[in-house]
Parts: sequence; structure tokens; C-alpha cells
Amino acid sequence: MTRLWLVERSYDDRNLISFVYATPNGQRQLRKELSMTLVQRKPTTAAIDADDEELSAVDEADRERFAAEAQKMAATHDPDDEI
Repeated sequence: MTRLWLVERSYDDRNLISFVYATPNGQRQLRKELSMTLVQRKPTTAAIDADDEELSAVDEADRERFAAEAQKMAATHDPDDEI
């Protein structure tokens, strides 16, 4: 299991919310798309734990930004904080 921190959230016109969680070094990520209804029922937390086989590599262009965001979230939030 690997701890990942919320680094990005976006909305689309299909009423889906996309979340990107990344490792503090910005190397690995997990992307989730959830409906607005599901997000309202289940809180989004600052961090999640995921199996290593669920993770994918972060594009080189995003690594530094994801690392900075993950480290900022880890420094200012507990993993279970609702975001």
C-alpha cells in the first residue's frame, strides 16, 4: 500500500469530478472519476492508500507540480481531513 495525496480536482460537462492523487515525490499517481452524487455521499479526503499495482507513472511535465502539491497537502492536512 502506498499513501497518495490529493493534487488535482477537475469537473467536466458530464457531471463527473476527476481526482488525481499522487505520491509525495510526484512519481506515481491514481486518477479517479466519480459522479457528483457519489462525491456528495462519500467525502473526499486529503489522502488515500492504494495498492501499488493501481498506480501509474506521472508524465514528466507534471511531476514537479504534483510533488509540490502532495507535499503541501501532507504538511497542512491529516490524511482523513475532508477536502
